[in-house]
Amino acid sequence: MGAVLKTPVAGKSVPGKTAAKSVSGKNAAKRIAPAGSVSSSMALADIDFDHIYTAAPQERIDVIRRGVPAKHLGVLSVKMNMPKESLMDSLGLSRATVSRKVREDKALSQDESERILGVEALIGQVRAMVAESGDPAGFDAAKWVSGWLNSPLPALGGSTPASYMDTVEGQKLVASLLAMSQSGAYA
Repeated sequence: MGAVLKTPVAGKSVPGKTAAKSVSGKNAAKRIAPAGSVSSSMALADIDFDHIYTAAPQERIDVIRRGVPAKHLGVLSVKMNMPKESLMDSLGLSRATVSRKVREDKALSQDESERILGVEALIGQVRAMVAESGDPAGFDAAKWVSGWLNSPLPALGGSTPASYMDTVEGQKLVASLLAMSQSGAYA
């Protein structure tokens, strides 16, 4: 039988399929990453996982081209309840580079930004799956994703999804497995 996403709150299987909708508008890209300078301070609530997941590709591309502030990685780490070093390792990010960019209040490169947005989109995907399946009250998708990323999966030959998060293709594979797990489509 296939693996099925279980919500820790209700303990129910998550049936159905996810549907990403496009959100457009001239201010839409600002909802993905903070507007203004790289030095703008970010609160934990500033990451809109749902919008990142449903945003049109051009919106995400715009954010990637601008670069995600290096400090954003720390915010994501806290939201996921995952050590920053572990998150950097799974994304294939250099500790020295990230630390330097944080100190200098700079943005990450396009490649680094793309990997971070990939994790945030994955969290948005889980939030959408849970919302489609019932009551998401009390469910923390960011923390659930953190645990799931570090759990070995038979569909990956016993490897963890985290070990695939350092490339865009790996992130697509992980997102696909997550979507398939919703319907029990893989063993």
